[in-house]
Amino acid sequence: MRCSTLLVPALASLALAAPTYPTLNLQAALPGSIEQISEYFNMLATKVQATKYLSTAPVCDLSTAKLPEAATQTLGKPRDGLTLMHIAIGRGTQNYTCDTSNSTAVPAATGAVATLFNASCVGSLYPDLLDKLPVVAMDFNLTEEETNRRLGPSNLAISGHHLFTGKGVPLFMLENDGASVGDSYCAKNASMPAPLTAQSGQHGEAAVPWLRLRTVEPSTGDVQEVYRIHTVGGSAPASCQGQAANIEVQYATQYVEIIPGRDCMDQFDLQETLDIGSFLGPPNETVPA
Repeated sequence: MRCSTLLVPALASLALAAPTYPTLNLQAALPGSIEQISEYFNMLATKVQATKYLSTAPVCDLSTAKLPEAATQTLGKPRDGLTLMHIAIGRGTQNYTCDTSNSTAVPAATGAVATLFNASCVGSLYPDLLDKLPVVAMDFNLTEEETNRRLGPSNLAISGHHLFTGKGVPLFMLENDGASVGDSYCAKNASMPAPLTAQSGQHGEAAVPWLRLRTVEPSTGDVQEVYRIHTVGGSAPASCQGQAANIEVQYATQYVEIIPGRDCMDQFDLQETLDIGSFLGPPNETVPA
C-alpha cells in the first residue's frame, strides 16, 4: 500500500469556530476519580512550568514513543519491520444487547462507537501524561456536535472514528483535518485482561480487555496493527436483569496504530512542536503564570 500523509498538528495552532468544551460529569465521578483529575492537572502544571526555561518548544518525535512493556509481554511486540505511527485516545461507548424476555440472559457484545483524538505528540513527549488521559477523560462527557467535538480535559484534535460494521468487524477510520488517511478493518490477534489497577467506568464498570488487532481486507492506508491499551470502563453488566434491550457503556482507551517501517514513517509529518500550556484551556487562552 502507498504511504499516506498524516499530520500531527501543533496543539497551540488549533482554531475551531466557537467550540463547546466538555464539562465534568459530577454524577458519574467515582470515588478517587477527582483525585486522578487533580493529579493530572498538577502533573500538567509542572510540565508547563518546566517549559518556561526552554529556549524553544519541545519537538514531537514519534520515534521515541513506545508501547508499555505490560502490553508487549502478553500481546506480543509489533511484527518485524513495523513501527508506531499514530496514538489516539478513544472515547465513546461499548455496546451490548439484552434479550429482555429471558430473565437469565446475559448481555451480548455488539461492538463499539468512539471518536478518536490525536495524542501522538503527547505520547512522544509526555508518556506519563498520555497514560492519564483515558482515566481523566472518563469523567468528562463528549460534546454533542460532531464537527467540533472535544475531549475533556484537553484540546486534542479529532483524528478519526471507530465503529463496527454490520458484520461485526472493528473499523478504524483515520483522518487528518477531515481528510481520510485510510480505513482499517481489523481482526483480533491477541487479548489480555486489563490490569487490576485499571480505572472503573462511570458507574463502576470494569475496564474492557487490552487487545492487539491486525488489519484485514478491504483495508486502505498503511496501518497493519492496532493495540488497545490503558482501557477505562466499558464492560457489560453481569446480567440482563433490569436492563434495557440496548445498552451503551461509556469507555475510554488508548489506541496505537502500527505501520510498515521507517521508510514509510518518514512520510508522516511528525516533527511538530507542542505547546503543553494549551492543555489547560481552550485554544488561545492564556496560561496563568
